[in-house]
Amino acid sequence: MTRLEREKHTVAMMVALYCRRREGNKELCGQCRELIDYACARLDRCPHGERKPSCRSCAIHCYSPSMRERMRKVMRFSGPRMLFYRPLEALRHLIR
Repeated sequence: MTRLEREKHTVAMMVALYCRRREGNKELCGQCRELIDYACARLDRCPHGERKPSCRSCAIHCYSPSMRERMRKVMRFSGPRMLFYRPLEALRHLIR
């Protein structure tokens, strides 16, 4: 699996966790599906390709301000909880 594929997988897991635990949805809602699709599209178009840094430390901000704020909310909520719900993926993400 390439680095970008792993990033897409991690984003999808974090958004799904947010949607399920924070919003109380059993299925992925439309807004969360839209956020995953948006993030995957941005990763596909990343000018850094496989050598991309984390989005937080990147000099190029390719997310629109509203989507960046939505993703920030998801990451703040899901990041710490990933250790409990997906410990292996969380450790792999932290190591990278």
